[in-house]
Amino acid sequence: MEAVSPSAHSAPPIMTKVISPSVPPVRKRRMAPLEPVSPTMKWVLGTGFFVLFVVIWSIVTLGGFVSPTFLASPMTMVREGITLFTEYDFLNDIGMTVWRVMGGFILASIVAVPLGIAMGAWKPVEAFFEPFVSFCRYLPASAFIPLLILWAGVGETQKLLVIYIGSVFQITLMVAVTVGGARKDLVEAAYTLGASNTGIVRRVLIPGAAPGIAETLRLVLGWAWTYVIVAELIGSSSGIGHMITDSQALLNTGQIIFGIIVIGLIGLVSDFIFKTINRRMFEWSTL
Repeated sequence: MEAVSPSAHSAPPIMTKVISPSVPPVRKRRMAPLEPVSPTMKWVLGTGFFVLFVVIWSIVTLGGFVSPTFLASPMTMVREGITLFTEYDFLNDIGMTVWRVMGGFILASIVAVPLGIAMGAWKPVEAFFEPFVSFCRYLPASAFIPLLILWAGVGETQKLLVIYIGSVFQITLMVAVTVGGARKDLVEAAYTLGASNTGIVRRVLIPGAAPGIAETLRLVLGWAWTYVIVAELIGSSSGIGHMITDSQALLNTGQIIFGIIVIGLIGLVSDFIFKTINRRMFEWSTL
């Protein structure tokens, strides 16, 4: 009998094909709530609004829908702006306004930040100061101008005090809320590790609240710009607010609008600088 090799009757190998489950493509949601946009699209959309605004402004003014006495056209506004720089030393006005804003704001920050930290850290201090600070926070800074003119005259001190009063109470209360909102578990952990009361403030509360304090200062700096213009509208011989008042007497809406735009641009630049510094100093806060 002939021997049959086992391989002769062995079944052929079965080739199995592994089919991976199909993953449906991720559809990009448009205009979904909280859906982020790319930096390029953000820049395009932001610029597009300004372009649309200028186009509508041009149509309204150049089309004769509004009298030039009440609203200058964009081209007239640009011409008047050039005139301000070349004939009326507008750079000096800008410098004076920036100096007043920064001077009053820095003075307010020097007083308000330590007081706000103390109010947020120690509840007896908060109970003592909070009613008065909350009361003053609702008082408009412009209401103090007549008194400040009587007390300090119409010089630089009066204008610095207007910005100081308008900023100091806002900063104090916002800093106190930021410091008081510290995580309790971090405080308890620090006590467990042997930290003292002052150590808790220096090593836990202040570092944890630092990004929030910086953001508070950025916001209040924007408010300070509104106070300085009010201060310069009365009894001032220089500054952007003074220029706007003089232009109003001459019915020169082109110069008025140019001054307003310059204020907005300076505020935008200062806000961008503040954001950049905060982002560099507190990168860990976004982790």
